[in-house]
Amino acid sequence: MRYCVVKQFQPSDQLSPSQLAKAQELFEQEAEVLEKLGNTHPQIPNLYAFFPLTVAKLSQPDTQDKYFYLVQEFIDGQDLEEELQAKGIFSEPEVIEILREMLAVLKFVHENGSIHRDIKPSNIMRHRNGRLYLLDFGAVKQVSKTAGERSSRSSTGIYSPGYAPPEQMRGGEVKPSSDLYALAVTIVVLLTGKDLKDLRDSHTNCWHWKQYIQVSNTLADVLDKLLLEAPVQRFQSAQEVIDFMDSTPLSPPTQSSQQPHSPIPPIPPIPPRSLSEIFAKAAFVGFEGGLLFIVINSLLGISGISVGVLGMVFGGLVYTQYNHRIKNKNLLIISGITFAVLLIPLLGSGWSILEVVLTGGIAAASAIAITALFRLMYLLLSRLL
Repeated sequence: MRYCVVKQFQPSDQLSPSQLAKAQELFEQEAEVLEKLGNTHPQIPNLYAFFPLTVAKLSQPDTQDKYFYLVQEFIDGQDLEEELQAKGIFSEPEVIEILREMLAVLKFVHENGSIHRDIKPSNIMRHRNGRLYLLDFGAVKQVSKTAGERSSRSSTGIYSPGYAPPEQMRGGEVKPSSDLYALAVTIVVLLTGKDLKDLRDSHTNCWHWKQYIQVSNTLADVLDKLLLEAPVQRFQSAQEVIDFMDSTPLSPPTQSSQQPHSPIPPIPPIPPRSLSEIFAKAAFVGFEGGLLFIVINSLLGISGISVGVLGMVFGGLVYTQYNHRIKNKNLLIISGITFAVLLIPLLGSGWSILEVVLTGGIAAASAIAITALFRLMYLLLSRLL
């Protein structure tokens, strides 16, 4: 089953019968153009049917209203305005993809003698398969509102304020550059996510979108030229924009001139410790801890304070070894100095030299044994896990 969209347009009730007949004629002419475009280009929805319909008013059965209808291909997807609200601002690569696809569509539209007149994010639809479609040509909406002699290039009263270029809003002639202006506004909105009133000064007609986002010089140049107030100063065709983008590389955004920083050299890896080094450090911590235990026990006895002091000292010794604060060659020297300094008070408290040496040696051996046990457990667990 083929899905479709039915669009209804109601002409102004101020039209005379002759003007209404002219409006219907113009509507059919524009619908035929839209049918040709949709049937020829894969990114413009197909037009399946168009027709007028006259119905009696419910409130005034003796009078009738005329409606114009378009039946178009249903595009199953999300328009870019909805995408912007859902996911936030678009990246530069994303908008460049959109810009290039829409330029190709507009090139086809303009070369076939038509102007879209109402380009904006909500009129660009992304199908679920990723393809972009250009929707809602403004010319069809215009002829259903007005009638009378008019040029196909005359401005339309159907436009979106802020997206339409100045000449269109003044009622002047619309050209391909008018569509390109609206496309540039669309890209700027997708890039920044800002309201149009925040992007353009209505008094000076100057755009200041670049204060919100930084893009490549090429994209900035394209958008700035398309957004110029005078139509003659803009790119005059979609092909001109395509050629400019193809001939100009996407250079990175201009940065303030600074001397490049010298690269930070990588931190050399810490060499793995040998087993003898590990055991030597363990013996040092054990020997020092054993001597300090004798001193603290002699001065303070077995108490919570002595245990706390011993724990802090022992923790400090372990920390210095973990952070390589004491070099291996200094371990024996420091141990000797500690032994000599503490020997005198220990001898005065009744300890013999042999007892001091044995206590320190037993503490060192215990530390080595505990270290070896934990290392063995680590190796076993690392193999299992």
